[in-house]
Amino acid sequence: MGATTAVLLLQMGGPDSLEAVEPFLHNLFADRDIIKIGPAFLQPFIAKKIVKKRAPKSADNYRQIGGKSPLRELTEQQAVALEALLGESFRCHVAMRYWHPFAPEALAAIEKQDIKKIIALSLYPHYSRATSGSSFNDLERALKGCSTKFELRCVRQFFDHPLYIKALTEKIEQGLAPFSDRSKVQLFFSAHSLPQSFIAEGDPYLDHIQATVRLVMEQFANLAHHLAFQSRAGPVKWLEPSTDDKLKELAAAGHKDVLIVPLSFVSDHIETLHEIDIEYREVAHHLGITNFHRMESLNSSPLFIQCLADLVQHA
Repeated sequence: MGATTAVLLLQMGGPDSLEAVEPFLHNLFADRDIIKIGPAFLQPFIAKKIVKKRAPKSADNYRQIGGKSPLRELTEQQAVALEALLGESFRCHVAMRYWHPFAPEALAAIEKQDIKKIIALSLYPHYSRATSGSSFNDLERALKGCSTKFELRCVRQFFDHPLYIKALTEKIEQGLAPFSDRSKVQLFFSAHSLPQSFIAEGDPYLDHIQATVRLVMEQFANLAHHLAFQSRAGPVKWLEPSTDDKLKELAAAGHKDVLIVPLSFVSDHIETLHEIDIEYREVAHHLGITNFHRMESLNSSPLFIQCLADLVQHA
């Protein structure tokens, strides 16, 4: 008996070569779900100007982590592991928002398998219109171009799923191992930032992030913890405090042991491999934080794959 359901893992995507950095960034800055720059008809042209300035530095960052983003390979590994766990009735596919494989490519592959039911599973644990919202909007547009009429179900968030919390807890425990005295460790949750205006307009992202931190900290009640936000872009007011400012605050208080817990990122990509592992590590050491470590990303953690399987089965 053939598969009856396709699971479509929705993720941001990343450039698969240095040559892809510029078009990837253009797709990102042209997305009005993330940022509205001028009138809609002008945004692609304004985005092109912005990208021309940003692309060289961004390409250099990717060069330092191997010349590309690992996100496609890591997401495809998650898809393989999830399909093995779900069994023969399911086929797992990947759809990226800003670089290949795009949603139309994934839907074409599903059509070839003669599958009519799709469960779209966002790999952003915390819902925001700028992340999951943009991916689902993109998927809806792509579905209109299909000859097949699919039955679609969506999993839009899982910030409080017990297996997600358990997977994070496991990785934090592993991350605490290198510290000689864990009672001195500052657990530092670093989430991707978002313009403050999104929250003011009702976006649930910050509430979801705070809920995840609260649930995780129920397992580490004897440790100090902090929440800050990274990856700002542009002059608007963003969520605070920034990761930079919080590191300065911890250093000024004399803390030497910091474990960074990347939140809102389930897989390694530029924000973990470069922004945290290279940029923030350098900042921390300059400030005198001598024991700076990052929690290993979930990637294909068995507990995380079990979480995804449970989400699919309940969809």
